[in-house]
Amino acid sequence: MRTDTSLRDYKCEPALDLNQLSQGELESMAEAGHEIIEIYRLLAKTDDNLVGELIKNHETFFEWDHYPPGDVYDRESHAQYYYHAHPIEERFEGEHGHFHTFIRPRGMPPGIKPAPVPGYEAPEDPDDELSHLIAISMDNRGFPFRLFTVNRWVTGEVWYTAEDVSSLLDCFTIDHTQPSWPVNRWISAMIRLYKPQIVRLVVDRDAAVSKWVDRYPKRDIYEDRDLEVTSFLDISVEDHVRAIARALLSKH
Repeated sequence: MRTDTSLRDYKCEPALDLNQLSQGELESMAEAGHEIIEIYRLLAKTDDNLVGELIKNHETFFEWDHYPPGDVYDRESHAQYYYHAHPIEERFEGEHGHFHTFIRPRGMPPGIKPAPVPGYEAPEDPDDELSHLIAISMDNRGFPFRLFTVNRWVTGEVWYTAEDVSSLLDCFTIDHTQPSWPVNRWISAMIRLYKPQIVRLVVDRDAAVSKWVDRYPKRDIYEDRDLEVTSFLDISVEDHVRAIARALLSKH
């Protein structure tokens, strides 16, 4: 993952006081967390994991290829995701690969439009104006350990403001069984579980891009290969679920 300086420059500070969230928000996050833990429990019974679920029918795992081929797309929500891995030297330390998540325009609320940024060219098909939401890094055991955002060129997405991307998080759900029911349920729950942190990461993404514009005013920032990761946050599902439970208890 490339940046011109240490990744620490792009790390999202946790600074999230769960006690400031409403009981409804906490309950939604807690429900998502419990679903994730249950999925882990069920997969462990057969020594399976989330990454293995997506690549088990492929004899060879190829760097850069999308898994599954053609991505996962929900025709009702218009949410989309895929898993892939970079060459080892370009991965985060300890990373096997990562998920990229998206929403296509047909799944967006009315009024959401691409941001008016330099270099934007509307695709031939309006439904290709998809927005990247968040990427999820997976370790070699098949568990998530980092959330991160990326520059536009990385996924070929269309750029939307942080405010608009944040409003799309509730739209993301994969509500079918193919190619893996556990992975579809898990990735949908991850967006709910970490919604406040993802909102913060996307805000930090825009701040990182703004700083890059100030530093390199003559560059096409959104296509600048020197800026890849724009913000990230290390995570632990188990720790987060426990913190949410404590915050809910404090409401009573």
